[in-house]
Amino acid sequence: MTQKALLIHYPDPNVAEEAEGLAEAAGYEPTATVVQRYLSRSRMGIGVGKAQEVSAIVRERGIDTVLFDSRLNASQTYNLAKLCKVEVKDREKLILEIFARRATTAEAKLQVKLAELNYELPRARDKVRMAKSGEQPGFFGLGKYEVDVYVRMMKRQVAVLRRKVEEVRGQRGVQRRQRDRAGLTTVAITGYTGSGKTTLFNSLTGETKEAGGGAFTTLAPTTRSVYIEGRKVLFSDTVGFISRLPTYLIEAFKSTLEEVSLASVVLLLLDASQPADKFQIAYESCMETLAELGVFPSRVFVVFNKIDLARGAIDEMTRRLSIFEPISISAKTGEGLPELERRLSTTLSRIQETVIAH
Repeated sequence: MTQKALLIHYPDPNVAEEAEGLAEAAGYEPTATVVQRYLSRSRMGIGVGKAQEVSAIVRERGIDTVLFDSRLNASQTYNLAKLCKVEVKDREKLILEIFARRATTAEAKLQVKLAELNYELPRARDKVRMAKSGEQPGFFGLGKYEVDVYVRMMKRQVAVLRRKVEEVRGQRGVQRRQRDRAGLTTVAITGYTGSGKTTLFNSLTGETKEAGGGAFTTLAPTTRSVYIEGRKVLFSDTVGFISRLPTYLIEAFKSTLEEVSLASVVLLLLDASQPADKFQIAYESCMETLAELGVFPSRVFVVFNKIDLARGAIDEMTRRLSIFEPISISAKTGEGLPELERRLSTTLSRIQETVIAH
């Protein structure tokens, strides 16, 4: 049964749309909304008056969960939940729930578990302080000093999971070295969540992977080989990006995201049918994440997808964001794909010539 959720977010239409999308992807039904210009600043994340408003809506509409579209600490979460008498989850917790729902491979499940522990660890410290001061009774049924033991146990679990994730990274490293020795070039398809990455992957490789279905449909990368103008190329469908993605989530998924950071070429896919301001947020969020991963802009091809729905906005966005020679396609209809393959072939030939020369 779908739980009814009340969303608390910034007064911005794009933020509202993304918050609703995340809630739905996690299995919630957004039935009420409260907007606030400043979030996370007070003892409940919102002012007392606004918190009272939230509490009243929760009672009147039978809300099951309050979803807060920003980061909350343990104290703020507890205070708001105590007032509303329902569970409160912040943006990071919601994203983790989506990741847990989408994780299908052993690798993805490992990484989700590590991210969950990294989310809980600072909050556990906060809960220890609250338990010792008597502010948070019944902390998992543990006594005040037993909580310290719980925190130490969490730290050990984090260390164990990090070692396991490193082992996965090592295995991927072996696979990459084998590819390099075979002279294979790699192309990573990435971009903002919901931009059509899996649809493009299917179009280029002939695969039938599930596309759409909300945020973070792809968590573990899928790699397939394709011949482009006589050259064997490996395409990888990778996890999508999102604005305000916590650093520890990027860190937890490093082994997956290395498919992006070590690729010969990165196709940065963007939904050209979006309004200009939303498109700009998506582009800038993706470029920031790629920079964190150490991807040089010279290896990034910006791809405007869904041009069958957005004829007029492409030139404007190219000028506004100073995007160098973007490629316009429709992964759904196939429009522009021959030009994309031609550009890729030319670029990969140049890269191979440079490698041979050195």
